[in-house]
Amino acid sequence: MHRRLLLSRLCALWGTLPLAALAANPSPTQPLIEVWKTASCGCCKDWVKHVQSAGFEVKTHDVSDDAKRKKRQQLGLPEAYGSCHTALVSGYMLEGHVPARDINRLLKERPAALGLAVPAMPIGSPGMDGPEYGGRRDKYAVLLVQRNGGQSVYQQYP
Repeated sequence: MHRRLLLSRLCALWGTLPLAALAANPSPTQPLIEVWKTASCGCCKDWVKHVQSAGFEVKTHDVSDDAKRKKRQQLGLPEAYGSCHTALVSGYMLEGHVPARDINRLLKERPAALGLAVPAMPIGSPGMDGPEYGGRRDKYAVLLVQRNGGQSVYQQYP
């Protein structure tokens, strides 16, 4: 008799756990972005906040500059497209200050490509747009990087 009571209580408890877990940890509206960056980089931290505010879940790895270069090499990204942080989202590489709206477009369109890159660190791009830049905005392009290293302009920002 005690065993039945114990089993019924466990089943009742188990049945409520998934609902409680969902309420405490709702599933993200966007996929996980995994980011490799240096610990001291403020613009990387600001870019992470930008993509989080767009609904992405983010996992960061604080690594050395050399480790970031190795990660880019591992992903097949030519050094010419390098910037201050490297990321992965749903099988795509993201390099530098890629706007969240372009990440959303990439994930919707799902092109056969390596991913998106914003080479260098253009002022006015997400993470490079804080008050310390005095409202300055450089013209820049988000590049769609092909698996063979080629690229095309995915989005232009004035």
